[in-house]
Formats: sequence, C-alpha cells, structure tokens
Amino acid sequence: MAEKAGKSRLTAASVARAKPKDKPYKLSDRDGLYLLVKPSGTRYWRMNYRFHDFQRTITFGRYPEVLLADARERLLQARRLLADGIDPVDQAKLNKIADSVAASNTFKSVADEWLEKVRLEERAAASIKKYEWQLGLVMPAIGRRPISKISAHEVLLALKKIERTKKFYTATSVRTTCSQVFRFAIATARAERDVCADLRGALVTPKVVHRAAITTPQESGALLRSIEDYEGDMQTRIAMRLLPHVFVRPGELRHAEWKEFDFDRKVWTIPEHKMKMRRPHAVPLSRQALAIIREIEHDAAYSPYLFPSLRSANRPMSDNTINAALRRMGYGKDEMTAHGFRAMAATLLNEMGLWNADAIERQLAHVEANAVRRAYTRGQYWEERVRMMQHWSDFLDSLRAGAKVLRPNFGQTALR
Repeated sequence: MAEKAGKSRLTAASVARAKPKDKPYKLSDRDGLYLLVKPSGTRYWRMNYRFHDFQRTITFGRYPEVLLADARERLLQARRLLADGIDPVDQAKLNKIADSVAASNTFKSVADEWLEKVRLEERAAASIKKYEWQLGLVMPAIGRRPISKISAHEVLLALKKIERTKKFYTATSVRTTCSQVFRFAIATARAERDVCADLRGALVTPKVVHRAAITTPQESGALLRSIEDYEGDMQTRIAMRLLPHVFVRPGELRHAEWKEFDFDRKVWTIPEHKMKMRRPHAVPLSRQALAIIREIEHDAAYSPYLFPSLRSANRPMSDNTINAALRRMGYGKDEMTAHGFRAMAATLLNEMGLWNADAIERQLAHVEANAVRRAYTRGQYWEERVRMMQHWSDFLDSLRAGAKVLRPNFGQTALR
C-alpha cells in the first residue's frame, strides 16, 4: 500500500538500528526522503525528485553527521527550491562554488589587497605601517575566516582581547581599520555588509589624551632658545628651528621635498597624498622660514628630501628624530612633542585676537566638518594667512629674544 503523502515513517531509533545487508537498501521517510544503507554500513540521506520531467537525486549528507531532523530540514529547503522552479542539485553546485570562492577570500587576503590599494594611493608610510600593525592584532582570530562569513561577534571578541590590556584607543582604532577592509570587500563583491557597524557603542570610549605641548609665551621663548643652543646633528637642529615657523605635522616636515617649494612665490605646497586629510595644503613661507631653509647644506641633486635620513639620501629622517632631540634637550614626553608645535601656534595665534579663527584652522590644515562651509572657505583667507605667518615668525623671534608678552584681553577681530 502506498504511503500517504507527508506522513513520516522513520524515527531516530529506527535509523540508529538500521544494519547493513548484502546489498544496498532504502528506508523511506516522506516526500522522497530516504536513508540509503550500504553493505559497508555507511548510511546516506537522499531525496528523489523530478525536475523538467527528469528523475534526479540529491544527497543531504551522511548519518550520523546528519541526523533525521537535519535531513528533514534539508528536504524542506529542497522542496522550497523546487516550488520556486530551481533545481536543488544545481543550487547545491552553485553553493559549493560560492563556498569555495568565499574560502579563498579570507579576511587576510582581502586586507592584503586593501593595504596594496592604499600603498598605490601613496598614503603616508607611517599610516600604512599603522594599518599593518592594527590588522596584525586581529589576524590570529579572524585572518583565516572567509570575510563574508565573519560575524560582528567574532570581531568583537578580537577587539575585546585588545581592550583587556587597557588599550582602549587601540581597540576603537582597530575597529575603524577593520571597517575599511569590510567596506573594500563590499565594493569588490566579497562581502555584503560591514559587520563593524554593529559594534558602535560596544567598546569602551577612550579618554582623549592631548599631545604634550608648551603653550605659554614665556615657556615658548625658553624652548626656542634651547633649540638654538642644540648641539646635536645640524640637520635635526634646522628641522627643529623650521617646525615652529610652519607648524605642519611632523610627518609632513620629514617628507618635505625640494620640488614642493616655490621660493619665488614663497610658498610650500604639500601634495594631498602626504596630508592627513588627503587634501593639498599650502604653507606661506615667512622671511625667517626661507632663511632657515637656505641653511640646509644639500639640494635636490643629493636627495629629494630637505631632511634625508642619515642612512640613506633616498629616505626621510626618522619619525622619532625631533622627539628624541627634545628629550636630549631635557623636555619630557609629558612636556613637549614634535606635534606640540601645532598646539603652541594654535593657542598663541588665537590668544592674539588679531586673526580670524577660520584662517588659523585653514593654516593648521583642519577640515571643516560642514561640507557647504568647507566648499566656501576652501579658497578663503590666503592673504590673511600670508600676513599671519609673517607676523607669527616675527612673534617667535621676539619670544626667542626674551621679550615680555602681555596676554591680550580682547576678542578676535579678523584682519581683512
């Protein structure tokens, strides 16, 4: 008598008791699902069905790796495909190919491609080194995983491991870098979503620690005099003397090249690939800045860099050179850093009350958050910035000479 459609015949116990015979035999369940028992004792779940008038068979796996309940679930999935006009066997082949592709597109392989992309974009060497280090922290946990299969929880566990060492800023920074890798995977059809977006608020918010800086006129004057008396390497001394006059980021000064300077127009144009915000930046050069640059004892025929490495003329000076010199001068890392010259300039220029705050921000190469306002201010304040930079250099000279500077007690009024 034929079995009524949809009625199950097998139980977990009957499947477990199935013994091999001299010939293969079937134990039928429902809707075409059956257990094939081979003489060797191996048992396979299979389903017979018709598709476009052809008899076909699909295998769902082997017992006991696939239990009866699992086999019935796979049967249901196959019947849903058939209802949608899709052949389950063909779909299984496509899934296998997709799994193979996913397995080859691991987080590490995609991250390596992304790193190569940012190298070709000529990102700063320090930035690329930082990305490599950050990604290396999560590679043991997710590096071998197909990027399309990684869950937010997996990334969170890797980041929490960093967080347990009290490196809260590092954990949040690594999340940002991982997010860039996931977005690159989405753009190149290796993933469908950035799981890092689900982790907002999951990590400890790091306390902002500002870089140490001297920001009072009296201390600034003492620092400038110490730089003048520095007895170390001459090129390092020149770099330290120039940095307060241009107050660019230390990496931008280290990578400064002769070709970027127009001495007739008295301007240094830093290309976008060297800038933190990926926008070109123009620095007006005061008389003092130009005089300091002229003291450099080599030119582009020797090295493309104003401040080449002592080991190779084709590389810039080390990223720790200026900070190390400050330590030799007696300034601790909690007192002054190479980056601190920017805070010194920002503080004292604002306290003068002479310059438009937007002009100061533009000279610091800070990017306006508001896109409309950024477009408006892009070309603004150049003449004011030229005057400001000369005034700033004159002010530094007076501080170095020991002049007493009174803090103004008035608001800012832009010089137009």
